[in-house]
Amino acid sequence: MATLPAVKQLTDRINRIEVSATMAVVAEAAKLKAAGADLVEFGAGEPHFATPQHIKDAAITAIQENCTRYTAVPGIPELRSALVKRHAADFGSDYKPEESIASTGGKLALFNAIQVLVDHGDEVIVPVPYWVSFKDIIEYASGKCVFVPTSEEGGFRLTPEMIERKITPRTRAMIINSPNNPSGAVLTPEDFTAILKMAHKRGIYVIADECYVYLNYTGKPFSAGSITDVREHLLIAGSLSKTYAMTGWRLGFALGPAPIINAMSKLQSQSTSSTAHMIQKAGVAALNGSQQCVADMKTEYIRLRDQTLDALSKIPGITCVKPEGAFYVYPNVSAYFGKAGINSAAEVSKRLLHEAHVVTVPGEAFGTNEHIRLSYATSSGEIVRGLERMRAWFAKL
Repeated sequence: MATLPAVKQLTDRINRIEVSATMAVVAEAAKLKAAGADLVEFGAGEPHFATPQHIKDAAITAIQENCTRYTAVPGIPELRSALVKRHAADFGSDYKPEESIASTGGKLALFNAIQVLVDHGDEVIVPVPYWVSFKDIIEYASGKCVFVPTSEEGGFRLTPEMIERKITPRTRAMIINSPNNPSGAVLTPEDFTAILKMAHKRGIYVIADECYVYLNYTGKPFSAGSITDVREHLLIAGSLSKTYAMTGWRLGFALGPAPIINAMSKLQSQSTSSTAHMIQKAGVAALNGSQQCVADMKTEYIRLRDQTLDALSKIPGITCVKPEGAFYVYPNVSAYFGKAGINSAAEVSKRLLHEAHVVTVPGEAFGTNEHIRLSYATSSGEIVRGLERMRAWFAKL
C-alpha cells in the first residue's frame, strides 16, 4: 500500500521567525503571577504612567459622538495633519499629510515598511544590540540581516564607519534605532546625519525607528526627519506608545515618500485596515495638546535611571553602560557565568524569574549573550524591591 506524502502544515516564512522574546517573557511571568507569585517586573518596555487625562477624555468623547466606524486606511485627515505638524514643530521636518500613515502600533509601521521595501535576498543592515522584532520582521520578508556589532566599551555607540564597512551591492536598507532599545545608546546628530547622507548617496533606504525619540537625555531630541535633503531614501517609524504612555492604545505612524506610504497603505488595507477611530481621535489630542506631560515623564525617567544604576553598582561583578535615552539598562552579567551552572544570560534571566521572582529579558533576544535588559519604567519602590532581590540572588551564587 502506497504511503501518503506528509502534509505540509505551515509555510516556510512563518517557520523562519520566532515568538517575540519580550512577549514570551511577559507570558511566562503571567503564568507565575496567576499561580500567586509576587513578581517585580522589569521585563516589558511599558511606561508605568497612566495615559494623560486629556487624551483619555478625547477618546471618551469620540465614542460618545459615535466615532466607531471605519476610517480611511492611512488615518483620518486631522490625525495625519497633527502627525506632520507635531514632527515639524519639534524637529524641523516638512512632511505633508499624504506622506504620513497611522498604524496599529509602531511595530506594524515597521513591519509594513520592511514588507514593501525588502525583497528576497535583499540585505538589511541591523546594528547590535537590536530591538527583538527587527531580525524576525526582516527574515519574514525573505531579507538577509547584516549585523553591525557595537561594543560595551564604546557605550554601544554606532558610527558611520561601522555602517560603511557592511555595505555591499545587495544592501537595500538599514534600520537605525536611536535612542536604542535595549542599550539606551544615542547616535550623535553628526553621526546620524553622516549615515543618512551616505545611504542617500548610495540609494539605500534608512528606516529610522523613532519610538524613543523624545526620551533622549543628551540634550535636544534629534530626528532623522530634520535632514530634509535625504527624504527620498528615509522612512520614519514612530509611536505614541512611549511618548504619551499609550502602549495599549496601539497607535503608531510612519512618515516618508508618498509612494512608500501608499504602498504601506495598500498592504495595511489587506490586513488591519484603519486604526480604531476613537483611538485616532485620542492621538489628535495627544499631538495637538500640551506637551508638558512628555517633559514631566522624561524628567522622572532620568531620576529612575539614576536610581537603577546606583543599585546595580552595588552588585559585585556587574557592569552597566549609562544609557543616554529610552528607559532600559543593559547590564553585563557575564562575571557570573560558570557559577552554579550558569553559562548564559538566558539562564540568568530564567533563574532570576523562577528563584528571585524578578522579570528581565535575556540579551540573546537582542543579539548579545552577556547582558540582560531591565526596564526602569516603574516606581521607585519596585526598583528598590527588585534590585535588592537581584543583589541577594547573585550573592548566593
